[in-house]
Order: sequence, then structure tokens, then C-alpha cells
Amino acid sequence: MLLSTPIAAMRQPVSDGATRPRSWRLEQLDRLERAIAERRDAVLKALASDLGKPPVEAYFELVAVQQEIQLVRSRLRRWMAPRAVGLPVFLQPGRAEVIREPLGCVLVIGPWNYPFLLSLQPLVSALAAGNTVVLKPSEHAPATSALIADLIDAAFPTTTVQVVQGDGPVAQALLQERFDHIFFTGGERVGRLVMEAAARHLTPVTLELGGKSPAVVLRDADLEVSARRLVWGKCLNAGQTCIAPDYLLVDEAVETPLIERLGERISQCFGDDPLASADLGCLVNQAQFERLHALLEGARSRGQVLFGGQSDASRRRIAPTLIQVDNLDDPLMHEELFGPLLPVLRVNDLNEAIERINQRPKPLALYLFSKQRDAQQQILERTSSGGVCFNDVVMHVSVPDLPFGGVGNSGMGNYHGEAGFRTFSHERSVLRRPFRLDVPFRYPPYAGKLPLVRRLLG
Repeated sequence: MLLSTPIAAMRQPVSDGATRPRSWRLEQLDRLERAIAERRDAVLKALASDLGKPPVEAYFELVAVQQEIQLVRSRLRRWMAPRAVGLPVFLQPGRAEVIREPLGCVLVIGPWNYPFLLSLQPLVSALAAGNTVVLKPSEHAPATSALIADLIDAAFPTTTVQVVQGDGPVAQALLQERFDHIFFTGGERVGRLVMEAAARHLTPVTLELGGKSPAVVLRDADLEVSARRLVWGKCLNAGQTCIAPDYLLVDEAVETPLIERLGERISQCFGDDPLASADLGCLVNQAQFERLHALLEGARSRGQVLFGGQSDASRRRIAPTLIQVDNLDDPLMHEELFGPLLPVLRVNDLNEAIERINQRPKPLALYLFSKQRDAQQQILERTSSGGVCFNDVVMHVSVPDLPFGGVGNSGMGNYHGEAGFRTFSHERSVLRRPFRLDVPFRYPPYAGKLPLVRRLLG
């Protein structure tokens, strides 16, 4: 049986109002926090097993979930409070407000690249909003999936949270159920399938997808700092990060010195033999390795490899590699790379960079390295993306109060902090009226009342 507790039974405590009190929500956060604390070392081992994550990178996932719990706990009273809304004169006396109430039973489908963080972070938001949750971790990170199942089973009754493990057909079967919201993190192709399945029940969805996130480097940028940050962001989790810089658009005046600094920085981080480095993760499975390796070998055959290019199929590792690309038709520019290959495209100026960005679907993230405030403003006014970060990469996702999400092909909806609480809440409009002062002009017969209506309503 797919679900040990039916969806209807999980929805019942929400319908009965049992999950509405702040005390219930805080108790769920406490349960989750305790269960994580008891398994911290196990989390690091699972992430090393699935993705070869260095302990420091794996620890980022733990810390981010803990920070989300702490933020929600400190802000929950304020987020839950009714929000008063002003009334027009003709509705006074009265009181209007917006209350945020739970949606019901929601489905969270997690990805494989940050399998712990990106499964549990939306779970925190869903529980804080008073929902019950079915959680489907990715089968491509089996050790982490099993750990999450053990953690949730120990922390919650199945009427509150239950984990369903399995592959694509299991996910498809889950999507046949009627949930009150579906939160999916993954690729665009599967995102379309999720949205199609949700449409059958008119279930709202949040889609955290991806895309080719560009990084623009202008001639006034600090090249040393830019190279350091670009290499870190590109090589984090072996490039398997949805907001990693996917390709560079480099001002022709600094292309050569930037490439030199990028190469130097790669060597400083991972040594002369990056494939032997304990600080570089591995690709999640053989299929991902073979896809990227084919792109790498194609670039090598065309003489495009500028730096790196080593690979080891037995360990599913590819060294950080810089690749010269001349146009957007190059095979490396067709889809999100999701690996340690970094195409470098030369541009004349910011205008050309913006033109190239706008020739592609809207990305999940966009990066600009420049000291010019005018250049930053042009990026904001002439492009569209899920998020923007100036003179750094990836770090905007670490700001607790910044909503995180995509736009267009990179996703819909957002979460983190209050944005996550709102995603999993229904904002219900409430108007309270007394029985006194029931003015008669709104009731038929209407004869002779139009002049009064005009004076009152304008």
C-alpha cells in the first residue's frame, strides 16, 4: 500500500481545527528539530554516500534547516496574527481582516542534489502553516531518502507526516491523489508532469525548477574576488546546484585575465589533480556522468577546453572545466548543465550581455560582477530572473527573509521564511458587520435612490 494513512485521514485534523493553534505548530517544529539533532552525523554520512559531499558542504544542509526552524519559531506568532484591513465609509461600522489558515494535506517532492535540505525546508514551512504532509524524497539519493524516512517515522505520527519512498512510478501514483497543495523541486520536464497531474484536481502547485543562470563579469570587476566566488559557486556540490552560475558572459577586455584567475583558483581549491581532491563531490549517478562527459568530449574535439577536462567514470567525477563558447547554439548552451563545466562567452559590453540573457528563458538566478551602480540597475530593469546577486553567487539563498523561487520556465511560487508560510497558507478574507445601522438604500426598490448612491459611492 502506497500510503499507510489515507489522505482523508491526514486531512481530518486540519479540518477539525486541531492544527490551528500555535502550540501544535511549535510542537511539530520541536519534534523535527530533536530528530535532526539526534542524526547529525548520520546526515553527513548519507550525503557523502549519495553525492560524495565534503563534510563542510554537507553541514550547510543541516545548518540551513536548523536556521529555518529557528526563524519560523521566532516569527510564527506575528505571521499567524490576523491582519486588519481598512473599510470604506459605506461599510462602517465593521471590521475587515485577513487570516492565514492551513490548506490541508500537502505533498512535498524533494530533489536529489540537496536531498536533505530541499526536502525538509519546505516541510518546516508546511508544518508551521498548520498542514499535514506527505513527503517524497528523491530515489536518486537513496541513503538520504532512507535517513529521512527513519527520521520522520521516529518524530511524527503518520497522521501528521509520512514519507513515501520510491521511483518515478511511485511519484506518479502519489500525484493521482487529491492534495491541497503540491510543492515540487526538480527539473523543468518533470515539473510539467507535476503541473499536469495537479490540474486534474485543480490543486495549486509550487514549482522550484532551474535553468541556465548566467554570470556577467564587466571590466571594472575585481577579478581576484570574482574568480574566487565563481569557482566556489560553480564547484559547490560538483556543480549540482540549481542556482550555480551555469555560464559566464565576460567583457572582452578582461576575458583572458579572468580565465587565468579562474584556472589558478581551481588549482588552489582542488590541487593539481582535482579528481583526487576530498573537497570535490561526485556526480549523483552514471547517467549524469555520461551526459556531462559527452558534452565535455564534444567540446574537447572542437578545441574548446581552456582548463581542466579530466574525468573518472569509476568515481563519477569530472574536474572543474572552463570551456570557450562562441554562441548560444553551442551544445553546452542548450540546457542546464548541472555539473562542473563552465562555458565562457565573450561579449563587447553589458548591452550585448543583456541581449544574450534575454534570448533565453528566464533563469532562476542572475549574477553581475561590477562596481557600477548603473550597470546593476540596468540588470534589474532590463532582465527578469528568480533572483539577482551582485558581486557574489548563490549567497542570496542564505538570506532568511528573501523569498526564493523562479519565474517563467525556472519555476512558480516561492518559499523561505514568511514566503514559505504564505505558500502553505490560505489567506482568508473576513468582514464582520453589526446588526445596527442597516442603511436601506442598498435594498430594492431602487426608485429615487441613484442620486444618494452617487453621492456616497462617487
